[in-house]
Amino acid sequence: MILRKTKGVFISPYSKEKPNILVVGPISGNTHQEIVFPILSPDPAQDQNVNFLNYPIYVGGNRGRGQVYPSGEKSNNTTFTSSSAGQVTSIEPGEKGQTKVVIASAGGEVVQTIPAGLTLSVETNQTVKADEPLTLNPNVGGFGQTETEIILQSPNRVKGMIVFFFTVTVTQILLVLKKKQFEKVQAAEMNF
Repeated sequence: MILRKTKGVFISPYSKEKPNILVVGPISGNTHQEIVFPILSPDPAQDQNVNFLNYPIYVGGNRGRGQVYPSGEKSNNTTFTSSSAGQVTSIEPGEKGQTKVVIASAGGEVVQTIPAGLTLSVETNQTVKADEPLTLNPNVGGFGQTETEIILQSPNRVKGMIVFFFTVTVTQILLVLKKKQFEKVQAAEMNF
């Protein structure tokens, strides 16, 4: 289940000095409206510096401009423009969801490959200028942040809490039974 939800999500530590800061992405906004990534909680039995406490987690998300893959390659989160002026002669599907736009220019035919996931803004037989957008701007942009916490709970604390609740419940029941017994004795004394 987790492997299916995290498929296609790149997770890497921010730096060697700060391994507790994770960088997740880039991700597609169309397929990942929610990000799921696993966090391994520390074990206080293994590490004496870790205690059974609440640990805050801060999450910030930047969606939009400047996304770069871990390989350094630019993502498809940008507008693709025409490399030359001319007329769009054909729009053909390419491999892996890409689209090939053929532009007939004064210097010959120019083929531009548009990555998958982008919406074309041009049609066949349309005249385009150099640096005119061929795709709609996919940048929806925005920054979001939230915080939550992980609670490391000792199994002995949970067992102790269950015993405490059981003891309180039994005590309450015994007090109610004793009160009923006392009321019966009082009622019997009033009849004499």
